[in-house]
Amino acid sequence: MSDQEFTGKRVVVTGGTRGIGEAIVRRFRRGGATVLTTARRAPDTVHVEGLVEADLSTEDGARSVVADVLERLGGVDVLVHNVGGSSAPGGGVLALSDDDWKNALDLNLMPAVRLDRGLLPGMIARGSGVVIHVSSTQRALPLHESTLAYAAAKAALTNYSKGLSKELGPRGIRVVSVAPGYTETEAAAAMVERLASQAGTDTATARQRLMDALGGIPIGRPASPDEVAELVAFLASDRAASIHGSEYVIDGGTIPTV
Repeated sequence: MSDQEFTGKRVVVTGGTRGIGEAIVRRFRRGGATVLTTARRAPDTVHVEGLVEADLSTEDGARSVVADVLERLGGVDVLVHNVGGSSAPGGGVLALSDDDWKNALDLNLMPAVRLDRGLLPGMIARGSGVVIHVSSTQRALPLHESTLAYAAAKAALTNYSKGLSKELGPRGIRVVSVAPGYTETEAAAAMVERLASQAGTDTATARQRLMDALGGIPIGRPASPDEVAELVAFLASDRAASIHGSEYVIDGGTIPTV
């Protein structure tokens, strides 16, 4: 593996200002790529190089990102759909309104659909490119009474990714998906601190209780964002030239089935 294996590659990573997305951006830049990333707004405390500010949960936001990317890069060699998340309330399925379901789809599925629609024609014309969709293990293992809409949207993203791979493989474009489990991002660490405070315990105990609630993590810890980014980089590289149409789970063994 060359330290500069992505030299000359144009990469777009959505949701790349924090967490897994930020780690993916750093990994591609370390490999020599030119990288643009997206966020609804720039962080208050740090300058983000190559940032495109837009709300990808909207049609207008997706259109503006496509236009900006094509103007600044002329096209894309690697497209990583990382943006996503859940803002729905707890309380189970009966607590979810139509807006909750729509918001989950607009944030976790439609950005990929819309950006692919705008950026794939260039890849097809060149006969090359890589598209990576970041799904979630929750697409198969939704949290109890907590993230059903998010989990369903991620399941839709995984299904969409597989269907897209059937269309694009014969045109020289590889499509894969990555399904992280519990990953210790800053947001996850803050959640553990809140759980510890609410339970009157320490963060190590709260962290273990969270892992237990997920069904356990056999390796005994969450993944790190850098570990997920390394998997994404491998799948985007020429080292993975025959990997196509697959989903790679990175969850420390949380999902107990084959």
